[in-house]
Amino acid sequence: MSRRPRSKQRSRERSRERSREIDPPYRDPVFMESLPARPVRILTEYIDPLERLRREKVGDTIVMFGSARILSREQALAHLQKLRKGGKRRGTPDHRTALRDAKASLEMSRYYEEARELARRITSWAMSLGDNPRRFVICSGGGPGIMEAANLGAAEAGGKSIGLSIQLPHEQRPNDYISPELSFMFHYFFMRKLWFAQLAKALIVFPGGFGTMDELWEMLTLMQTGKLQRRNLILIYGRKYWDRVLDWKHMLRCGTIDKHEYGLLEFADTVDQAFERVRNGLEMHHMTPDALLQY
Repeated sequence: MSRRPRSKQRSRERSRERSREIDPPYRDPVFMESLPARPVRILTEYIDPLERLRREKVGDTIVMFGSARILSREQALAHLQKLRKGGKRRGTPDHRTALRDAKASLEMSRYYEEARELARRITSWAMSLGDNPRRFVICSGGGPGIMEAANLGAAEAGGKSIGLSIQLPHEQRPNDYISPELSFMFHYFFMRKLWFAQLAKALIVFPGGFGTMDELWEMLTLMQTGKLQRRNLILIYGRKYWDRVLDWKHMLRCGTIDKHEYGLLEFADTVDQAFERVRNGLEMHHMTPDALLQY
């Protein structure tokens, strides 16, 4: 009677043992992407930022918002000069429209440069307060435009800055000036909003579109309803732009907001004005950091 070689028998036994092994659910990519696992995914977008922010000793933030479409002066000028050369399209209706838009883009580029300088000044001042914890860290939405300018200004001051990016079909990629260890990517808008609101001692709102206004209304409503401290600062930067987009005083005249609620807003048109208002507000109300990120 012949016997199987022991080596083959052992091999089959090991194969049967492996076939009985299964991974836990958190290692199953199909499950982790499923609808039932949504609460788990949501929790990761709270716990991961919490741990990383603690590791970097972030105490609180200054959030800077504005359009992702505003270019730096250098980019806007280069685009305009290229269009002025014209080529075969010169003088056509499409070329005239493009030229008009490029001139508007160059005019709007002042806000990129001013956001960059304001972020640099705030970061330089905040760094003088020490780094245990890091106070008033610049935080942006992580993308291009005004968000990039904010992160760039902080980097030029030699400080760290945060980028809270979101998965979108366009206009969103982490810019190159976010501190890598403080660059976050979110899938859920509401979790991203939570991290904007929870740590911010001030929101500085540069000219922007729907996304900028979304965050502005969110913060204002949370402050109006007492979910955030009313001592937090909301600074509207660039009255020339915002007064044509929103008539704040008309809301007051019509009774849809009251004087106290209108008083939640502050305004600035220059970097000097903005920096003084931010620093004064922070020194008056927020020199003690929150306990959230402290062990």
